[in-house]
Amino acid sequence: MILKVFKEKSNQKYINKTLSTRKVIVNDSKIKTIGVILNSEEFSDFEAFRNFFKSLQLQPNNTKIIALLQDSLESNEHWDTYFDLNDFGWKGRFKNLDLQTFVDKKFDLLISYYKTQHLELNMITAASKASFKVGLSNEDQRFYDLIIDCEPKDFSTFTIELNKYLTVLNKI
Repeated sequence: MILKVFKEKSNQKYINKTLSTRKVIVNDSKIKTIGVILNSEEFSDFEAFRNFFKSLQLQPNNTKIIALLQDSLESNEHWDTYFDLNDFGWKGRFKNLDLQTFVDKKFDLLISYYKTQHLELNMITAASKASFKVGLSNEDQRFYDLIIDCEPKDFSTFTIELNKYLTVLNKI
């Protein structure tokens, strides 16, 4: 129990350090690759994202969706990669190779599609090398370049708003 608290504090320090050194790069390059982080308890409709990517005319091999599972037994073959709370180590280390690969990939757009704050989801968002980050939550604005305030269950509103802002920003 005590080690769990120390581990959380260690990972929170990593997040704060990563966010304080984050450099926002503004460019008008078009989006070709997208990464999505999901919390399976809030939203688990994988096909909704696939259809959205098709509407943006993105190839399936240019998209990657990962999902946090509270119980590793509930895994779903539709997700590209899934992980649970045991895949995180101390000081911002990832024990899952797929998770580390996801964080290291330089996506043009990262969508953090969760509203409930989880230290592990925030770690992935903070550590990601994505050039443009979009999120639902506005508890800590340092994570994202664009925040769309809607509930995860309201996917259609999210896609309409994201499409609108990406068009205005000349990203699509």
